[in-house]
Amino acid sequence: MAVLFADISDSTSLYQGLGDATARNIINACLSAIIGVLPRYDGQLVKTIGDEVMCVFPSADQAVLAASEMQSLVASSKPGNYPVMIHIGLHYGPVLVEDGDVFGDTVNAAAYLTAVATADQILTTEATESCLSAAFKACVRPIFHAILKGNAEESRVYQVLWRAENLDLTDVNLQSNKMIPGDTGSLLVALDEERLRIDQWHTDIVIGRGKDCDLVVTDKFASRQHLTIKLMRTNFYLIDHSINGTFVSLESGEEVHVLRGELLLDGSGQICIGRSRVERPAEIITFTRDRRSMYRV
Repeated sequence: MAVLFADISDSTSLYQGLGDATARNIINACLSAIIGVLPRYDGQLVKTIGDEVMCVFPSADQAVLAASEMQSLVASSKPGNYPVMIHIGLHYGPVLVEDGDVFGDTVNAAAYLTAVATADQILTTEATESCLSAAFKACVRPIFHAILKGNAEESRVYQVLWRAENLDLTDVNLQSNKMIPGDTGSLLVALDEERLRIDQWHTDIVIGRGKDCDLVVTDKFASRQHLTIKLMRTNFYLIDHSINGTFVSLESGEEVHVLRGELLLDGSGQICIGRSRVERPAEIITFTRDRRSMYRV
């Protein structure tokens, strides 16, 4: 099957700028418009996940046609009378079907491409392009290289050209081997027996002394909302908001002091809130990559 995810871009800003009720109405109208495209291309809705639609199609051609119409419809009709944009990823390959849901590496690859795609963009895979009919091959172009989960070999990522006019397209430099970050897994954050997982479905956590934080610490050197750990596309960043800063011990043994800045978290390590590990803080937070896909659905 061809698995397709269509996600509303920057929906968080809608809630912050318009309020929950208005934003929800706009998002629901957009999701309804996307779902309304499916019957015309033998598509089936698998599920909606927050502000995202997951669906399947019997062929790569039908998925590309549906994705293109979804983009065109959302751009022209402004669902909910508000300008929103969507980004789409799709992949054709073998799937596991169970109780109406769909699983497997094909699903994970499509979800990964959705996360990598920018607003108004449709991304697909080399395997999908090879299954397109001759007429549709002219509607895609290679733009990146990637290593997809479940496949050790490098492959091309293609952009679907869905607009009638493509005069504003950026020229692709085919001489450079542009490798986009892969799906290296979710991030596990732990304090004593409490464990939190940051992934596509739970994209950020707040740590601090405040009772409304996702992970609550008690150290008086910690601010009420001390830091955020956030997934941005395929990378995890620690963002410090505090007075005393955050001390991060990396796998190399180096300790980095982050104060009102951000740090890329990779591999595994330790986080000390407000004071260095040499001061022997009572609370030490650990982080490590869960090497399974962050896009398991």
